Amino acid sequence: MNREGTRWIKSGDGCYLLDEKGRRLLDGLAGLWCVNVGYNCAAIVEAVHAQMEELPYYPSFFNTTTEPPVLLAEWLAKHAPARLNKVIYSNSGSESNETALKIIRAFWKLRGKSGKRKILSREFAYHGVTLAATSLTGLPNCSDPFDLPLEDFIRVPTPYAWNDRVAASEGYGAEIIAKTAEIIDREGAETIAAMFVEPIQGAGGVLVPPPGYLKALRELCRERDILFVADEVITAFGRLGVWFASEREGLDPDLLNVAKGLTSGYLPLGATLVSDEIADVILPAGYFAHGYTYTGHPVCAAAGLANVGVIEELGLVDRVRNDAGPYFQQKLAELAEHPAVGEVRGDNLIGAAELVPRGGRPSASRGDRDGLQPGMALGLKAADLIREEDAIVRGIRDLIALAPPLIITRAEIDELFDSVRRGLDRLWK
Repeated sequence: MNREGTRWIKSGDGCYLLDEKGRRLLDGLAGLWCVNVGYNCAAIVEAVHAQMEELPYYPSFFNTTTEPPVLLAEWLAKHAPARLNKVIYSNSGSESNETALKIIRAFWKLRGKSGKRKILSREFAYHGVTLAATSLTGLPNCSDPFDLPLEDFIRVPTPYAWNDRVAASEGYGAEIIAKTAEIIDREGAETIAAMFVEPIQGAGGVLVPPPGYLKALRELCRERDILFVADEVITAFGRLGVWFASEREGLDPDLLNVAKGLTSGYLPLGATLVSDEIADVILPAGYFAHGYTYTGHPVCAAAGLANVGVIEELGLVDRVRNDAGPYFQQKLAELAEHPAVGEVRGDNLIGAAELVPRGGRPSASRGDRDGLQPGMALGLKAADLIREEDAIVRGIRDLIALAPPLIITRAEIDELFDSVRRGLDRLWK
């Protein structure tokens, strides 16, 4: 911000924002992958106001809590994959991953296997920016400035077909699984505590796994006695047309982390969902010295309850799966025809377009992938141009990412992709 100047967002309503100049922008990224019910949702505002008047805060310490986090935990346990019946709250996705890491260490210590300390995560992963969460994150621009990762954080490959210049086939996914197994064998499964996995890697570039890969990865972890942690900070609460991607993919995770869409970003709230098998080891062991001042904050939990209530009342999960999601993917597929686009990929209301530069000939009809060079940052340039065309998307390396609010209509999806096309036309000139 200091170097490039700061933009202001003054207000929002539905899928739209107003900036400091009064320009109306269609938010094609739902804030930061999170404003699922759109801006200015009256039900959430009213729930927060009512809770602030009744009880603005009391800690979940001293064998005491408040009503909203209990009710929200009950809702989460009911809707999450079957074994996940315990909830620990935090303030963000980063903290929910930190919480999971501490639970994992406690679990293996109580099982008499303290040697299982290593943590696996994947290239291009994003799990947050606290110290250990950054160590999980497989993006060098996040970790290198801080001399991370910490010791015992091990990186394994991820299926990024565009980057590897192959087709996103089941066979390609199997090759990545084989490479992952090789690393596990090299490190020794008896030293590995857990693996953290985003069902779709969001900030890493909307990396959609090939068929069979996720289930094979889950089975590999199960076979090697490695806990499987699903990071659903982006994918939960309807973006993929299901409440939880883990349920759709049959992942049966041992822990599952959420944030973002839990409150649609209206207030900070994260949660770590814990399986019965892990809880049954930890709970009888005595005092579990973990918690934050704002763990289970009643106002944030009230926002979460109102948020999931709105998603249910409006039928947004089914609507994404049966209408908005397929239409969004149709428009994304059409974007592949643009000469600046090398590939598109996505799932329901999340997608990405890999960009390519113009070839050597001014009259070239298609971009030249071989002309991509480090530092081109085509995605960042495109995102700026698309913003000037009245829509917000995210620029990542040489790609753009989209993930609009779940309430988006077909007409608004058309408007979003019209802005994207205009921005890419300008990039292509």
